[in-house]
Amino acid sequence: MQTRPLGTTGPRVSALGLGCMGMSALYGEADRAESIATIHAALEAGVTLLDTGDFYAMGHNEMLIGEALRATPAALREQALTSVKFGALRDPDGGWSGYDGRPAAVRNFAAYSLQRLGVDHIDVYRIARLDPNVPIEETVGAIAELVEKGHVRHIGLSEVGAETIRRAAATAPIADLQIEYSLISRGIEDEVLPTTRELGIGITAYGVLSRGLISGHFTADRQLAPTDFRSMSPRFQGENLQHNLSLVEALRKIAEQKGVSVAQIAIAWVLSRGEDIVPLVGARTRERLTEALGALDVTLDDADLAAIEQAVPADAAAGDRYPAAQMSHLGTDR
Repeated sequence: MQTRPLGTTGPRVSALGLGCMGMSALYGEADRAESIATIHAALEAGVTLLDTGDFYAMGHNEMLIGEALRATPAALREQALTSVKFGALRDPDGGWSGYDGRPAAVRNFAAYSLQRLGVDHIDVYRIARLDPNVPIEETVGAIAELVEKGHVRHIGLSEVGAETIRRAAATAPIADLQIEYSLISRGIEDEVLPTTRELGIGITAYGVLSRGLISGHFTADRQLAPTDFRSMSPRFQGENLQHNLSLVEALRKIAEQKGVSVAQIAIAWVLSRGEDIVPLVGARTRERLTEALGALDVTLDDADLAAIEQAVPADAAAGDRYPAAQMSHLGTDR
């Protein structure tokens, strides 16, 4: 497995990370045994970065990862790096109530995550979204205190803009920014990516297949459960969906010419954007994981990249990444 630096202050990690959210929440029913088997298969394949959030199914995802790690051979378990997002407030009905970045809350969230994961430290810790009522300096400062005490190894950020990144980096060393980045979500290219590169901050890119939209497996007639995030996502609605799937078909032609899958060429495109970018793949099954890992063997030359750009230009997608109410929590980068 290839590795990449997680910024100048963070560790080297596998070229692909495993985003585990879908194993617990937001994308329909998942099979627990298959989820654990997929985590094990990822670790065995050399994947080291496991990404989660303490609010994914109210702690379920952390406990799932903890269970998988306990059943993993010691050598592989020691190589596993945990990336945890915190701060989202939930209620018993699954509702969302904002974000809490107060220092006392940071310490509280971390204590619970360490217990659920069954680890003595978290490798990368970050607030999931900026708390508009708490300066980022206070939130990052609290994580820095956890680093000093050995509970956290590295400080991360998630879905924040260039100004916030600079303020955070002036407070403490920032290893990584987690943010959506894919062929059809390229908003970071204008300001965020130049800023992280200037400051030596790595990128873990989530949504590289845009929640399955550009995986090559999603069809217009697919029925989504009301609890599936995509049933409310603008990009999966009506004419937006039809337009976006037409982009996928254009991409499919290029993939077929190279003898690879749509998902593989979409992931390979993200990999091609720089050594400082680590794509997170949201595979929920070993089959999808195997397909995603195949992207590591895909080489895109200048002609390939030009063809992909023509098929799926920047800003070609129809619809926002999130429903309007959630877009307001994405800082300055939409």
